[in-house]
Amino acid sequence: MSVTELAEKSGVSKCYVYFIEAGEKNPSLETAQKISKALETQIDEIFLYRNVL
Repeated sequence: MSVTELAEKSGVSKCYVYFIEAGEKNPSLETAQKISKALETQIDEIFLYRNVL
């Protein structure tokens, strides 16, 4: 999914999606929920860091 498509589906601005993707911004819980819903996944699948060895 492109950033433009994600922004449209989630209702989050394209610029803000870029900032989140680059690690420059941390989304609020509400924004994270919107993005995870648009991606049809759980918040922890895309926003929680896991130390995987």
